[in-house]
Amino acid sequence: MERLQLGVAYHSNRIVRHVRDDMLALVEEGFDSVLHMFTHNDMERHRSVMADIIALTQEQGLEVWVDNWGLAGSPGDSSHFLSYQPDARQIYNTGEPWRKMVCLNSPEFLAFTKEWIDMVYDCGGRKIFWDEPCLTARDKVNGVYRQWTCACPRCRKLFAERFGHAMPDELTPEVEAFRRDTVLGYFSGAASYAKEKGMVNTVCVMLGDSFGVDVDSIAGHPALDNVGTDPYWTGHGISGEDVYRFVYEATRHNLELCSRYGKAHNVWLQAFNIPAGREEEMFLAADAIYEAGARSIWTWGFRAGESNDYRCGRPDIAWKTVLDAMAHLRRRHREDTLVRCRGNLGDR
Repeated sequence: MERLQLGVAYHSNRIVRHVRDDMLALVEEGFDSVLHMFTHNDMERHRSVMADIIALTQEQGLEVWVDNWGLAGSPGDSSHFLSYQPDARQIYNTGEPWRKMVCLNSPEFLAFTKEWIDMVYDCGGRKIFWDEPCLTARDKVNGVYRQWTCACPRCRKLFAERFGHAMPDELTPEVEAFRRDTVLGYFSGAASYAKEKGMVNTVCVMLGDSFGVDVDSIAGHPALDNVGTDPYWTGHGISGEDVYRFVYEATRHNLELCSRYGKAHNVWLQAFNIPAGREEEMFLAADAIYEAGARSIWTWGFRAGESNDYRCGRPDIAWKTVLDAMAHLRRRHREDTLVRCRGNLGDR
């Protein structure tokens, strides 16, 4: 029988007794999976606490995925690693350093990532969620980004070795190819190392053309077991009933790629930064994800992000809408299953 997986991202809390209460509530609300952040700060201050959190989550019967939140920087956070290796930051083609993000060609960062993988494993994590890997770009004019990363000395040297000439200051097709290969090269080191330890590698890729990677370019990576996307509509200026089509089409594209490359999938429902009065868009989006064929559906994040500045305008109302949407998906999935079961009776 086809499984419907309903998960939610959970972070900003390290008080174990409160985590236990929240995990019990998630079970009662119909979720079966949880994504836990495991940050650089957790590595230094909460290692035993994270082991407790992962264990108690699993004790409630919830599947655990572990997020590399902020290790390399934005969109998750500003990378703490850069306080130890300031020369490893991404640099724009203009020469300006990007203070938040690590160059993914940094061998020191790859070594650090492997330390993180070891710690996650030791704490009981077996499924890693590589959260929105990216470079960055900005200042788009006539469809072309005029500022982009990474053009640090290391990347310029690697580019020259590959293409036989200096890295240009424009975002040429060669530069775009180099950026894609930079992200994929990082995965060849990090995800392959996790796979050698018997861990599952899951990735989620943002929609957009500024990140140096997209779901098309990463879907076939051999170290990745599960490839997903997050069709968050508010950042794309989508609202109202248009949300349904936007989310449906992004989900279909993701699923088609997963089918082509034999990968599992994950698709994310936006439950943050939803303005007051627009909560019903989440219900539309959830149904669109299911209608498109996704069966591993995750919500970002717990209680509509109430513990973060990116929380929904009315977190309590937004979370109630999320729970309504999850209940709707469970009912729909059961009804679809019953229809198939009844249809099979005709084969007897």
